[in-house]
Amino acid sequence: MDDWQRLYDAARKAQTVRTVSPFIEVGEVAAALLTKNGNIFFGICIDTACGLGMCAERNAIANMLTHGENEIDKILAVTSDGSIGSPCGSCRELMMQLSKGSGNILILTDYENRKTVTLKDLTPDWWGASRFD
Repeated sequence: MDDWQRLYDAARKAQTVRTVSPFIEVGEVAAALLTKNGNIFFGICIDTACGLGMCAERNAIANMLTHGENEIDKILAVTSDGSIGSPCGSCRELMMQLSKGSGNILILTDYENRKTVTLKDLTPDWWGASRFD
């Protein structure tokens, strides 16, 4: 089984759409990431009525950080219909700030064809690169 299949399966397993309260729905999107150390972390989106929610990618990153890691090798996000979605600007920004090599994170954009893009391609001319020097 390849890494993308493992990540896809982990995200789909975590993806349970449910209503938490009249203000919060969760699980519409799930994300999974593979760290440079070979560990998989996942998260689900948290959608709130007031905008204080969290994307699945950032939730997976928080899970990774909680477990003492900060270097992502690969990441994907899965929508409720099983298709792949691209990280939003906030998620891209957080990933860029994780480590000097974050621009090389592979992001899956097409599951069937295993098409990927690097984070630096999605975030060209990133403002903070000089801080890592």
